Amino acid sequence: MGCSTTLLSRSSLLPHQHNPPNPNPTTPTLPLTRRSLLFLSTTSAAATTSLSLSSAAATPPTPLPDTTVTDRVFMDFSICPNYFLNRTLGDDLSLCADSEPVGRLVLGLYGNLVPITVSNFKAMCTASSGVLIEIPNSYKGTLVQKIFPGQFFVAGRQGRREGEVRPPVDLARNTEAVNSQAFLLRHSRPGVVSLCLSENDDDDEFKLDPNYRNVEFLITTGPAPCPQLDNNNNIVFGMVLEGLDVVTTIASIPTYKPGERIRQYNDLAQFLGDERAKTARAIWNKPLKTVYIRDCGELKVAKPTLSPTLP
Repeated sequence: MGCSTTLLSRSSLLPHQHNPPNPNPTTPTLPLTRRSLLFLSTTSAAATTSLSLSSAAATPPTPLPDTTVTDRVFMDFSICPNYFLNRTLGDDLSLCADSEPVGRLVLGLYGNLVPITVSNFKAMCTASSGVLIEIPNSYKGTLVQKIFPGQFFVAGRQGRREGEVRPPVDLARNTEAVNSQAFLLRHSRPGVVSLCLSENDDDDEFKLDPNYRNVEFLITTGPAPCPQLDNNNNIVFGMVLEGLDVVTTIASIPTYKPGERIRQYNDLAQFLGDERAKTARAIWNKPLKTVYIRDCGELKVAKPTLSPTLP
């Protein structure tokens, strides 16, 4: 029996492929294999990374604010339970017979970042309390004016009433209030100390004085940040180093809260331009207990054990 053998070419055994014609017959077409695609993607990624690194190297990083603690001051807070019942304490609240100590705060100040603000604050902590004059010219013997629960409390308000303050005449004019570098830090945690600008409620009589010096300050109480205090609104110049439990205690003191109807009437009066609306609003958020700074001063630390800088 004879058999015939048919020889098939190699190309006839492979699947049929459609290869597009080469538009330039003089240039050979290179096949795109998996290895070549991997090489191309790696090369593109390396080029992109190189461009990114070169761009980053061309733009220098913004330096962080200098939060070196250059000075330390203390403030001792107390409560006088009978102050609002009996106004016979005179000008010195430290004479309160039933004074209840709250505790001491140790504040670290950023003298390299805002030297004028820190210098004025130190002067207000170390000046004499002015026993023989009507109004204290330091923070000693002055009130915590307002407490905003979950946010901050305010002290150092200027006025002619008992428990209010008037700065010394030789206090420096604070030009840092118009310097953008003074507003780099944020009210991002409990214990931030800042100079009140937007939150300032000093008497207009003092604000209109050409020799007016702002010394009202606030301390954040937490637990959440206070972004409404940022962005050129208030100048952060320090941090509570010791005594956050004291801050929490002050923040928990009950305050005066008007009813909803009173708020509505006040908003309407303010809209109509009635000056009495501002006067009535002045007592909102005032503590129902008399919290005051019993003593304050500077702490000289020869060998500080705390971190020299704070975020």
